[in-house]
Amino acid sequence: MTARPRRGPGPVPTALLLRLALFLLLGWALSLALLQLLLGRRLERAQIQQLGRDLASGILLSEVALERFPPSVVSQLGNLRLASGPLAPSAVPEAQQQQSRELRLELCRRLNHCPLVLPTSRPDRGVWVELLSPLDQVWLFSPLPDVDGWPPDPLLASLSLLSGSVVAGALFLLLEVQRPLRRLERALGRVGLEERPAPLPQEGAGEVQRLSRRFNAMLQRLASSEQERATMLAGIAHDLKSPITRLRLRLAVESGSPQAEADLDALERITGQFLLFAGGGQGEDPVPLPLHDLVGELAARYDGRPLELDLEPVDACVRPVAMGRALANLIDNALSYGQPPVLIRLRPEGPGLRLTVLDRGAGIPQDQRDQALLPFQRLDASRGGSGHCGLGLAIAARVAELHGGRLELLDLEEGFAVCLVLPAAGTLPAG
Repeated sequence: MTARPRRGPGPVPTALLLRLALFLLLGWALSLALLQLLLGRRLERAQIQQLGRDLASGILLSEVALERFPPSVVSQLGNLRLASGPLAPSAVPEAQQQQSRELRLELCRRLNHCPLVLPTSRPDRGVWVELLSPLDQVWLFSPLPDVDGWPPDPLLASLSLLSGSVVAGALFLLLEVQRPLRRLERALGRVGLEERPAPLPQEGAGEVQRLSRRFNAMLQRLASSEQERATMLAGIAHDLKSPITRLRLRLAVESGSPQAEADLDALERITGQFLLFAGGGQGEDPVPLPLHDLVGELAARYDGRPLELDLEPVDACVRPVAMGRALANLIDNALSYGQPPVLIRLRPEGPGLRLTVLDRGAGIPQDQRDQALLPFQRLDASRGGSGHCGLGLAIAARVAELHGGRLELLDLEEGFAVCLVLPAAGTLPAG
């Protein structure tokens, strides 16, 4: 028997690479814009200070040279751009004028005098600085750093690449990994609470897509198993109904014994429980109705039985058939297992409601209550009887979960209580 080769991770999808590249570009652009906004002005001032230091040294050397040589010779020897004669001010943008004023202040701090600084934009962007000359006016040209932000300063570009990569990585993890994982977590939390959670879209990183595919496959397997279980239970119950009906007719014709009639009632009750548990009420749509009227109509079927009602008017959005089945099971259990009288109490509780079925019996032991909520679990030692298959509380718990609520087993001063706690109508899950 040869071992199957282990498949490694598949190729990275092109769309994922394109999204990652887009994240990198957006992160770099946003980081560059933010750094330019926060540090651009400070960096510009640092450049003006550095330019002032260099320009002050050039001015001193040029002024010393002009004492012995004419401007043309000084320009050639120092590779400087000099101009002689008066210069007229030219119109320049306000940003360039601000740079000129800051440069003049820097020169005034470094020189023994404050030279005249004239900004110009033709033919190059810069300033003319007046030099001390023994003869005519002499001007030294100095370019100014650009303030439009492009091309960006090498330091800002380096910082933006670093910070942009971090931002892009964080965005990629948040949108392509964290968000699909949170969606998967919410979907896992809905498994078992909804009839059939919607399949997850297969998006995000490769590992997340594989998790989504396996989750969708799990949903399909669960749906198939649920369908098979419901079909099996419904089939068993349906197949039992026909022979039970024939036996009941035969006993009626032949005047059968009361014990045989009781056994048939028990069998019919068991088949009914199977059908209720197989259906579950998941295909029923919720409707708004006065719940106290629904409870009152159901209690009227138990005319002559020790049943008491304590109902407050409560409007709720419920699945009436499923709710009726759950309440009937609780009443039957209380009448069969508990001590009379049985009290049905309906009260609003916060945004939701609480429907309680209470009897005066000893109840279910604390250590057996989790087991009592499981299907096909009978606790005959504590609350035994005939005609029951251990589905009454399981059906009630399923109906409570179907409505977004829960089933509680409580020991009260009045006796043992089984409570259906339902949330507000707006939180009712869709069928």
